[in-house]
Amino acid sequence: MFSERSLSPLLSTVRQRHASEATVLDVETDFDTLPPAVAEDLGLLADRLDPASYPADWLPETAPTVLQQYAGEAFTIGTPDDGTVVWTTQTEPPTVLVKQRAENTPDDFLNFLIAEAFVQLDCDVPEHFLPFFGEQYPDLDAAVGLNGTDVYQIAAALFEGWVGLQTREVFASWADDDEFEPLYDAWIDAGQRLEPRLDDLSRAVAHNEMTFPEATEYACAAIKHDLDLPTPFSALETTAYREHGAAYAIEWAEKTFAELRE
Repeated sequence: MFSERSLSPLLSTVRQRHASEATVLDVETDFDTLPPAVAEDLGLLADRLDPASYPADWLPETAPTVLQQYAGEAFTIGTPDDGTVVWTTQTEPPTVLVKQRAENTPDDFLNFLIAEAFVQLDCDVPEHFLPFFGEQYPDLDAAVGLNGTDVYQIAAALFEGWVGLQTREVFASWADDDEFEPLYDAWIDAGQRLEPRLDDLSRAVAHNEMTFPEATEYACAAIKHDLDLPTPFSALETTAYREHGAAYAIEWAEKTFAELRE
C-alpha cells in the first residue's frame, strides 16, 4: 500500500530546510480518506502513531458524514478536499502521502505540491480546517447559513487561504535562488492558470454559473499565489487574517453573507 518515494536533489534540499524528519510515501491507490485499517499500516513505517480526534460539540448537526468520521476516534487521514499530496502529523515523524493520481500530474507541478507540503509542515499549521476553527466551527455554520456540505466547502477554502498566507512568502523567495527556479516557475504557472477565473468570479456567481462556495474555493486557492482578489474575497488577503485566523474568517463570513441576503 505504501512505499518510500525517492526524492530529487531539489526536493531533498527543500525537505532538509523545512521538514527534515518527514517521510514521503507513495500510495498505491487514490483516496479521499484513508480508512482506519489502512491508516494503521503506517505504524509499520513510523516510529509511532498519534491519532487525532475532536469534540463532538465542535460539529453542528448539519455536518456531513465525512467530517463526523474525521472528528471521531477512529484513526483516519485525509478528506475529499485535500488534493494529490496529503501530509499528516498523526505519525511521528510526520508523513507526506503522494496519491496514485500523481501519476497523471506534470512533474514540475507535482514537485511543487510535495515542496509545498514540506513548507506547510514547517509553518506548523493544522492539517485540516476542523482544528483550525475548533469550537468556533458552529459559529461559521451559523454565519454562512447554508447546508452542511456548502459550509464544509467554504470552511476548507477559508482554511486553504489562511495557510496560503503563511506559505507564500517562502514560495516568492524561491525567485532569488537559481536552485529553486523550477519550483518558483511552477508556483507562478499555477497562479496564472487561476487568474482568468478570478476576473470572472463576481459575474459567474451573479449569473448562477458558479455557486458562492465554489467561488470561495477559487479565490482562496489564489491567495497562496499572491494574486489580486475581487470583492468580497479581497478582505481575506490581509495581515489581519493571517494573524487572527478563524475569528477573522467568521467575521468575514458574517458580514459577507449578511450582505448577500440583503
